[in-house]
Amino acid sequence: MRRNIFAVLAILFALPVFAQAPARPLIQTTKVDGTEGVYIFRNGGHQSMFIVTSDGVIATDPIAYGRPTGGADYVAEIRKVTSQPIKLLIYSHHHYDRIAGGKAFKDAGATILAHKQAKVRLEKLNDPFTPLPDEVMGDSKVIRMGGTILELSYVGLNHSDSTLVFRLPKERLLFLVDTVPVGAFPGLGMIDFYPLEAEEGMKQILAMEWDRMIPGHPGPGDRLGTRSDVQDQLNLLRDASDAVKVAAREGKCWNPVESTMKLPKYESWPNYANGLPYVLRRYCGLWGRGT
Repeated sequence: MRRNIFAVLAILFALPVFAQAPARPLIQTTKVDGTEGVYIFRNGGHQSMFIVTSDGVIATDPIAYGRPTGGADYVAEIRKVTSQPIKLLIYSHHHYDRIAGGKAFKDAGATILAHKQAKVRLEKLNDPFTPLPDEVMGDSKVIRMGGTILELSYVGLNHSDSTLVFRLPKERLLFLVDTVPVGAFPGLGMIDFYPLEAEEGMKQILAMEWDRMIPGHPGPGDRLGTRSDVQDQLNLLRDASDAVKVAAREGKCWNPVESTMKLPKYESWPNYANGLPYVLRRYCGLWGRGT
């Protein structure tokens, strides 16, 4: 028996030792390559952009939904990078998974800016963790701070009725939340999606001058988005729309469309299996119910 035990131990000790990859931290801040002061703050599967200028900090989306300390954690990460005052917090749109936790920024002295429709939504919902914006905007606004220019554009209905597109012209960089998943099949975001209007909005986004895009959720390998990602999503929406439209006019929505229809062209995309039912249901709503 003792010989057997020693034999097993000898085999175990002889096996190669593989180092475990370090666990990815829940909260992480990284500087965007090729920029002077543009950073990505990530909390779990959500990420936001903040910009450090010589005259203060512009931040976006606290992303503290379900994370009681999320807003304070974000402020603390900014403080690790700079002592400049946080002057502005901009809501990308009115969804709580993006903008809950703004109180920490108010306490830090920031003014909150959002699209005017975001304020309309938030006033009705009255969430205690989501401060109302101090200022609102319409279709466009240009922010100039410490030599940095940030353009805000509302390109119409898409992922919500209040989504802003952020563009840094000097850096040729966009920050765009949820409307265009990077390298993945859309899913839950289709719940309140406006399909036809989103197509028009994507065309407007493609007409802008930019090279890279910071998404609201990390892309595969944490990569930034490209113009091809926007075009790919636009193609997907058109293909799904055309397929469901035919079936809907044959009276097949909601079923059997939801249980049988496939989009094989996209089956290799991450999140295809989970996201397909949401896409089909939304387009059945459009072409089968007119909503």
